[in-house]
Amino acid sequence: MDLAALDFRILAPIGFVAVGALMVLLGEVWVVPRNAGDAAEARRKASVVLVLVSSFALSLALYATAVTFVSGQASVFNPAHPMLRVDAFSSLASALVVLCALLSLWSSITYLPALRIDHGEYYALLLLSVVGAFAMVAAVDMLALFVGLELLSVPVYVLAGFDRRRLRSNESGLKYYLTGAFASALAVYGIALLYGATGSTGYAGIRAGFDASDPIAMSGLALVISGFAFKIASVPFHQWAPDVYEGAPTPVAAYLSTAVKVAAFAALVRLLVLALPEITPELRRVFTWLALLSMVVGNGMAIVQTNLKRLLAYSSVAHSGYMLIGLAVASDEALASLFFYLGAYVFANLGAFGLVASLARRGEEYERIDDFAGMAAHRPGLALLMTLFMLSLAGIPATAGFAAKFQIFRAAVDADGIALAIVGVLASLVSLFYYLRVPVAMYFQEAGEREPGEPDLFAAFTLVLCAFAILYLGFVWERGPLPLVPSARAAVAALLP
Repeated sequence: MDLAALDFRILAPIGFVAVGALMVLLGEVWVVPRNAGDAAEARRKASVVLVLVSSFALSLALYATAVTFVSGQASVFNPAHPMLRVDAFSSLASALVVLCALLSLWSSITYLPALRIDHGEYYALLLLSVVGAFAMVAAVDMLALFVGLELLSVPVYVLAGFDRRRLRSNESGLKYYLTGAFASALAVYGIALLYGATGSTGYAGIRAGFDASDPIAMSGLALVISGFAFKIASVPFHQWAPDVYEGAPTPVAAYLSTAVKVAAFAALVRLLVLALPEITPELRRVFTWLALLSMVVGNGMAIVQTNLKRLLAYSSVAHSGYMLIGLAVASDEALASLFFYLGAYVFANLGAFGLVASLARRGEEYERIDDFAGMAAHRPGLALLMTLFMLSLAGIPATAGFAAKFQIFRAAVDADGIALAIVGVLASLVSLFYYLRVPVAMYFQEAGEREPGEPDLFAAFTLVLCAFAILYLGFVWERGPLPLVPSARAAVAALLP
């Protein structure tokens, strides 16, 4: 191997985060005193140090991805055998993943001590899963894609069951592990079939040898799509989501619902665009049915939920349906709209989960809708923020959620996907019922006896940042500084062969 031909610069984001994970693991041994008089206070201070180290590593990775996106240049680590390709598309997806990790991390500072699970392994596992996401979104070879998928998934399996003393958390981790292993088996079997049909694991080789009339090739593609459908929690591969979101620590549920979805959608789009000669009408019909079922089932099941985390889980299923419209339409504008939708969804969902996490205290969570009753009276600021997050998820005008749905529905109409747009609009109207239940409880019901906790400085900053992003993207998505839609279009344009 010619080392001079290797471009190690594209590994900078992965290197920053991987080194950060190692430093966190070592840092807990060095920082946490073993014979401290007040062990809880000593561990709290140590957790702040570990959060700062993790945040610094993620910030360096965010800067590296931003530089790559602004430069607009594409680089391959090993030109002789391409496995990873960093371009504007992978950089934008990686930046969204880093934002998800950072905001989830900052939501954990008060939450973890409140539930007595503030251990350094938590931060290391979070960082290692980000490394896997980076590999997924930059992969141009099925082997690199699978390695990234597993490196993303395995740490998250552990994080889902991180609160080992709670039965629900143990159940969450076990269910996610078993169903995730099954989905990974489907994906790797599909990769094997694609290799058998095309003679290559590289996207370029698959594109050259792919024959849509070959049943082996189509079966392999179907199995790979099924594996990704599990990761994005699309119907009928969604059954794990409600139980896992409910049982997992709330910041982990926030990370699951955003970062994993961003990485899976970005990797799937990259695979379809680079590895297939064209997205066939048959494949579009598959994504159309996945979108329709996800929108209908996700919104229908969310209506009857009384636990806010389960409600947000079914909401996540419904939002996967809205995003799948972009793949069902498969136009350049639809793919760009899908990317913009991911950005808008990330801030609203992280804000909602982050607020739930900030209320935890004394070993108990505030996750039922009834727990929010009367919050406007004694936590008016938090009630206003939660209302904004719910309105954005519902797609109310002047929020990022409305802008995202408008963009993707317009792209569907422009590409003769009127039926999908109509179902999406009707599903959004249904979602108003269950999203508005939370503001109604906060403003029109009497408060209970339990008093929720207060967000710390990091959690408050996270909530305000999410609220600002929602309002900013709600008003400025086409023009102005840092518009996301043109950035998404540039990313998709860089991806197209």
